[in-house]
Amino acid sequence: MNEKIRILDDRTVEVNLPNVSGYERIAMESSAAFAKIGGLVKERIEDLKTAVAEACLNAMEHGNKDQPDSRVIITMYRGDKDFKVSVADEGDGMSIVPQHIDIKRKIEGLEPPNGLGLFLIQQLVDQVEFKKMNGGGHVVKMVLKMED
Repeated sequence: MNEKIRILDDRTVEVNLPNVSGYERIAMESSAAFAKIGGLVKERIEDLKTAVAEACLNAMEHGNKDQPDSRVIITMYRGDKDFKVSVADEGDGMSIVPQHIDIKRKIEGLEPPNGLGLFLIQQLVDQVEFKKMNGGGHVVKMVLKMED
């Protein structure tokens, strides 16, 4: 399937995956292993794994629209005080990503249930940013702070 893991420097790793359901597990485990090396505590690593999985699944399904020839690129950076991970797709899927999701309105049926994965990501990480990239595609940038 031609997945690739590149060590860009001693603090940055990139995982380049095919747009295949199930491969989000590679991103989860890679980010967890790298975060553990960087000193992220076990509870936060579990949050990270879930957030990375959700971001990858969204990239595959909504960003790349399940196109098998598309890629999902996960870039991880371990800093002294935080762990950063971005998940990028190559597609033109989700044109507008809400910065705030009103979960109460979704539960009450006042809004469609889509976007719950985005809500979950927002709850699990300390900072998140959803962006459409100039050259095409989308990126989700997530930050988890190291615990003292």
